[in-house]
Amino acid sequence: MSGKFLSLDDRLYEYLQAVSLREPDVLRQLRDETSALPMAQMQISPEQGQFLALLVQLMNASKTLEIGVFTGYSSLCVALALPPGGKVVACDISEEWTRIARRYWAAAGVAEKIKLRLAPALETLDELIADGQAETFDFAFIDADKTNYESYYERALTLIRAGGLIAVDNVLWSGHVADAQEQEPDTVALRAFNLKLRQDERVALSMIPLADGLTLALKR
Repeated sequence: MSGKFLSLDDRLYEYLQAVSLREPDVLRQLRDETSALPMAQMQISPEQGQFLALLVQLMNASKTLEIGVFTGYSSLCVALALPPGGKVVACDISEEWTRIARRYWAAAGVAEKIKLRLAPALETLDELIADGQAETFDFAFIDADKTNYESYYERALTLIRAGGLIAVDNVLWSGHVADAQEQEPDTVALRAFNLKLRQDERVALSMIPLADGLTLALKR
């Protein structure tokens, strides 16, 4: 029995999607439109979006937080999984990218579930805390600028309830985090962030090699 996860070549990846992926047309259309953008690599994979939606459903989440929206695929996955009356507070700074997101949120009929906050995310998070919303969120997804991951994580940890979950994207960073010769700022920040979470007894922790690496941190 192998002690490592199975690597996916193109054939096996296509098989995984064929037997597992249940992607609504509106999500597929958003993913297709995003794939033509210059920054398309920022888009999460469809199986990752489906996994986030499953986590939200398992937790019976109703109030969630997203830090980094891009064109709205992950927030749409989560919003579709929330019950009636559920809410996503979505943080981003790009009017251009989130204009695409808004269009698809409306097409999917979930625009009323998503509150977009166009401002630096740290400002929004601090405002939520100051507004008395600490420990009121069930779930948070962090997928934004890597050098601020630690700050986003600390705010998210304040905002989610005990038993709430934080999911953090790109923690394996195409393998660069494991290469000591790599000293680019994002890589250094992610490497430090991963070590911090390894030692953080406030959470139960699992890093899984899904897509570009996804860390799950359950608040104790």
